[in-house]
Amino acid sequence: MQNNKAYVYLVGAGPGDPGLITVKGLECIKKADVLVYDRLVNPSLLEYVSKNAELIYVGKSPERHTLTQEEINSLLVVKALENKVVTRLKGGDSFVFGRGGEEALELVENNIPFEVVPGITSAIAVPAYAGIPVTHRGLTSNVAFITGNEDPTKEDTDIDWAKISTGIGTLVFLMGMANLPKIVEKLIENGRSPDTPVALIRWGTLPEQTTLTSTLKEIVQKSQEQGFKNPTIIIVGEVVSLREELKWVEKRPLWGKRVLVTRSRGQASIFSKMIQDLGGIPIEFPTIDIIPADDYAPLDKVITAVSDFDWIIFTSVNGVQAFYERLSINEMDFRELKGIRIGAVGPKTKEALEKYGLHVEYIPGEYRAEAIIEEMQGEDLTGKKILLPRPDIARKILPEALKSMGADVHEVTAYKTVTSNSQANNIKDLLVNKKINIITFTSSSTVKNFVSMFDKNELPQLLADVKLASIGPITTSTAVELGLHIDVEASEYTLDGLLEAILVS
Repeated sequence: MQNNKAYVYLVGAGPGDPGLITVKGLECIKKADVLVYDRLVNPSLLEYVSKNAELIYVGKSPERHTLTQEEINSLLVVKALENKVVTRLKGGDSFVFGRGGEEALELVENNIPFEVVPGITSAIAVPAYAGIPVTHRGLTSNVAFITGNEDPTKEDTDIDWAKISTGIGTLVFLMGMANLPKIVEKLIENGRSPDTPVALIRWGTLPEQTTLTSTLKEIVQKSQEQGFKNPTIIIVGEVVSLREELKWVEKRPLWGKRVLVTRSRGQASIFSKMIQDLGGIPIEFPTIDIIPADDYAPLDKVITAVSDFDWIIFTSVNGVQAFYERLSINEMDFRELKGIRIGAVGPKTKEALEKYGLHVEYIPGEYRAEAIIEEMQGEDLTGKKILLPRPDIARKILPEALKSMGADVHEVTAYKTVTSNSQANNIKDLLVNKKINIITFTSSSTVKNFVSMFDKNELPQLLADVKLASIGPITTSTAVELGLHIDVEASEYTLDGLLEAILVS
C-alpha cells in the first residue's frame, strides 16, 4: 500500500539569482525531507532546507554526469516510497529543457503523487538581465527556445533549421557553446543574415554575469578569443541591438567587484546581501565566530537582580540576543526592564531592542564608546548602577570612563568572539590570483583575526592591489597598528555607512 506522505515536488529554481525563485518553490524547499538538486541551483537556496533533510546532489555538466537521467528518475521513486516528501530542484524551469517531463512520467508509472512548480526560465530571465527583451514591438513578435546540446550536423534532428533560421525573430539556444560554430553555420546556410546581432551571456543573473555581443559572422572568433564556456545562453536576433540602451545590471555601482566579508558567520549574510544588491560578488570569510560565554553565572546573577539597575547599555546586536536568551532561560522577559534607562550603540542595536518592544532612550551620534562617554558627561551618574552586557574582549575604555563619573558599573560577558580560520588557504589563493578587489573590516576583532591567519611578511604583497575598507576609526587604528593601510573609512559607523564610503572612494 502507498504511504500517504509520499509526494514529489518538481521545482524550478530559476536562472541563478536566488531572489528569482518563486514563493511556492521556496516553500517546497523548506518542507522537503529529501532535496535532490542540480549543478545550476544557487547554493544559497540550500540554506532554507530543514536541518534534518537529506541532500542529494545529482548535478550534470557537459563533461560529467553524477547520475544518469534514468538513475535520477529512479531515485525520486525510491525516496518517495520511503514515505518522504521529495523536492526535485533544478535550475530554470523543469519543463523547459529540464527533463522534468521524463521525471514526471516515471512518477506516474509508479503511482506517486507529484506537483510541478514552474520556475523562471533562463531563456527569458538571462536576456532580461543583460538588457535584451526577447520580443519587442517593431523588431519581432515571436521567439523560439532551442536546445544547444543537439549536434546540428546529425541527420535525424528535431530542429527544423530551414524554418527557424528565417521564420523566427528571436532564437534562444540553451547550453550551446560547444556547438556554437555549427549553430552559426546552420543558420547562415539556411538564410539568416551573417550580420544578424548575437549575444552570448554566461552565468546570467549572477554577479559573475558576462555578456559578449557581435554578429553571426564574427561571434565564433570573438567567443574563442574571450574563452566563453558553458553555462552560456546564445541569443540571435535584432533584439540584441537594444542591449546598449537597456542594459541595467552592469550599471550597479559594485558590478563585478569581489568583496571579502570578514564578519562573523551569523552576520555575514546580511552584509553579503547588501553587497550583492549593489552588483558586487560577496566572498564570506568569517574571521570571527560568535560563541556562548564560558560561564553564564555572572550574567544570570545580574539578570535576576536587573531591577536594581538604573541603566543598561547594549553595544551590539549580539549582546541584545545573548541577554534575551538568558532572560528566557531564567523564566523572565524584557518586561523586567521596566523603568530602566536603555542605551544602544548604533542603529542596528537600537533596532534589535525595539523588536522586543523596548524603548531606547539613548543612542550616541557616533557609534563608538568614546561618543557615549562624551555625551554622558552631562548626566549625573554618581551612584548609578550601569549594566554592560558585552563580548569577552571588549575595550575597557567605556566601563573605566563611566566609573570615573561616579557610576557603579557591572561589566559582564554576554558572548565570546573566537578566531575562525577554516578558509584561510582558499582566501590566500584568491588573493594570489588577484580575485579579490575589496576587503571589509567591521570591527577590531575582524582585523586582528584576519592578520593572524597569514604570514605577516607576505601580507603586503597579497594586499598590494586590494582596497581595504574599515567601518570606523577604532577599527582603522587597529589595522594601522598591525601594519595594514586602510584606503576607505566610513564616516557613519554602520554597514550602510561602510558601503557608502566604498561607493564614493
